[in-house]
Amino acid sequence: MGELILVRHGETSWSRTGKHTSWTDLPLTASGEEQARKVAPLLAERRIALTLTSTLTRARRTAELAGLVPAHSDADLHEWDYGAYEGITSAEIHQDRPDWDLWTDGVAEGPPEHPGESPQQVGERADRLLKRVDVALRDADLDGEGGDVVLVAHAHFLRVLTARRLGLPASAGALFRLDTASVSRIGTEHGRPALAVWNQVPGPVSG
Repeated sequence: MGELILVRHGETSWSRTGKHTSWTDLPLTASGEEQARKVAPLLAERRIALTLTSTLTRARRTAELAGLVPAHSDADLHEWDYGAYEGITSAEIHQDRPDWDLWTDGVAEGPPEHPGESPQQVGERADRLLKRVDVALRDADLDGEGGDVVLVAHAHFLRVLTARRLGLPASAGALFRLDTASVSRIGTEHGRPALAVWNQVPGPVSG
């Protein structure tokens, strides 16, 4: 069976400054676009059966520049809904809540259209997506050629998804750092999900 490949989108102005970004639809910076182009060689030897992206511009553009076409948008790949913490850095949150931890505490409630998600809710969304990933991987095997499934999305959601893939609670996503435009692979060993490559980043951005 193929592997599950995770690609975090390239740099945006908010990811560069550490602001929590979920539904705000920011473009990649020039550096982020170059990062995304440098993802392509990291995947050049893989047979890709399916690419799914977040619906947001930064993920779709990363997939395009990395040569991951065609790609299909999936709403379940959106970033953790940060509620009232959208656009705010962890340092700013800690001024009012010194002991706050996203992975255990979740976020403060936001507006009705973006109320925020708990770690458990993000984990449930990841589980739902992983069921579809497993179907796609099995279908690729049944076709006789096999192939990988690539998800192009956002750091915190992909970290939760990784924890759930490995049978860990959503809060264990805290253990998996993901840099912008990184590539990670989850395969199997003795029939169990296992990390094959983690947080592989392209070469340095020029200029």
